[in-house]
Amino acid sequence: MSFKDFYDNQVRPKLAQEMKLANILSAPKIVKIVVNVGAGDATSNKKVLESIASELALITGQKPVITLARKSISAFKIRKGLPIGVKVTLRGKRMYVFLEKLIKIVLPRIRDFRGVKRQNFDGRGNLNIGIAEQTLFGEIEYDTIHKIRGLEITIVTNTQNNEQAEKLFKALGMPFAL
Repeated sequence: MSFKDFYDNQVRPKLAQEMKLANILSAPKIVKIVVNVGAGDATSNKKVLESIASELALITGQKPVITLARKSISAFKIRKGLPIGVKVTLRGKRMYVFLEKLIKIVLPRIRDFRGVKRQNFDGRGNLNIGIAEQTLFGEIEYDTIHKIRGLEITIVTNTQNNEQAEKLFKALGMPFAL
């Protein structure tokens, strides 16, 4: 059974009943997942973004987009419009495949992992998770990477507050810190 089927057949009805919702379709759901990798050293070496993009494509199964600096910061030698990162926005089937991989494989692999902190919610029900290295994903071979880089994962929900989103993530199996 796919993770989307698990959500549709088990999690959604359970949440609708738990929250006393009249319509099952108004139950909380995940809208999209954004995976972002920043590369400050891309200003000096253009090949860095290409290698990050290929790694991110392996991890997510989707072609990434290069992000540009929104403003100039002289201390970091960054000018407005300079390419400084790579991101992927996942929706639909790929989103559920990535979420299942994140919850069941990647998070348990983190050394000394005690669960996702509740401070990672933004107040509107979206969850932000920072992962220290891309080698936690099975698709990345340690010998092929040039530099260990972190990933920022933002999971966007249609909920209005953190409590509803936490119920959704707990039902999906997300491990939270005590």
